[in-house]
Amino acid sequence: MTVTASEPGSLLSESNEKKSEANALFSSAKYENAINKYEEATAICPHYLDYELAVLKSNVAACHLKLEQYKEAIKSATESLDSLSRAEKAAVESPKESSEDTKKDDEEDEPEEEIVSAGAQNSAPAVVHDETEAQKAARKRQDDISRIKAKALMRRARARSELGGWSNLSGAEEDYKILSTMTNLSSADEKIVRTQLRTLPPRTKAAQEKEMSEMWGKLKDLGNGILKPFGLSTDNFQMVKDENTGGYSMNFNQNSKPQPADGTTTS
Repeated sequence: MTVTASEPGSLLSESNEKKSEANALFSSAKYENAINKYEEATAICPHYLDYELAVLKSNVAACHLKLEQYKEAIKSATESLDSLSRAEKAAVESPKESSEDTKKDDEEDEPEEEIVSAGAQNSAPAVVHDETEAQKAARKRQDDISRIKAKALMRRARARSELGGWSNLSGAEEDYKILSTMTNLSSADEKIVRTQLRTLPPRTKAAQEKEMSEMWGKLKDLGNGILKPFGLSTDNFQMVKDENTGGYSMNFNQNSKPQPADGTTTS
């Protein structure tokens, strides 16, 4: 299909109409319908408009959070962040083109979720004098990218924290660490970030220890099945932790005998 010069603008306009409909559905708590409408907007939006696509994906992540669909929220937020990375790169490499895109879509009316207090506003950018129109537009695009990045990170971090597990909790920690360096968070979000950075580490450690223990138990069962024909068991192998490095080494003890369940020693 041949795309005319005017078609991208028409497609973006149609995509924005779908987005507005989705925002209204979100405000009415019709989250499943909102997701469908956001996906329609995404399908229509020109594929090279990474910033606009990132906004839509971030909004989808917000819907999934409302529905407690945490895996889906993580996926959508990650897709949003990936698009923002490309948009940020394009803004640096081609500031003129990015500023033109900014003129086409000056306002973003995304849904808010409960992680942001009602009426909370992001801090305003510093006033810069004697800027050209292109410089103002380029700076606005950078501010917009940073704003959506903060939203997507907050949504992904929350979804990871809610879903739990060693990998997700570690990922949530990393997201909150990035957020802690950002200067455009609302006071409500800053409080959430500080709280999560205090409470997540012990949760992450406990999840790691639990999963390591479960994995070691499965490995022992598998190992015993393999070693049994040779008159050996995993009790012949001992994992010894190096307190200096935190690593482990394995020692073999041929005379080791399996210990009974009551912990007494066999003769």
